[in-house]
Amino acid sequence: MQFVICIKNQDCDDLVLFKVYQVIADEKGAKSDYIRLIDESGEDYLYPSDYFMPITLTEKIEQIILQAA
Repeated sequence: MQFVICIKNQDCDDLVLFKVYQVIADEKGAKSDYIRLIDESGEDYLYPSDYFMPITLTEKIEQIILQAA
């Protein structure tokens, strides 16, 4: 699983700065430099990849985040 942290949310009310999001695989979006994730609206959307930084989580933290989702 891949996780990212939001570092930019310019003109976007559905992303929370510094929140951790789980990336949803989207090869077509990735080719265009976009990341798909479920935002605050509860729907999955594509966002510019420069709005996020990839992060590495320990297995325990991943489990906690996935249980909370």
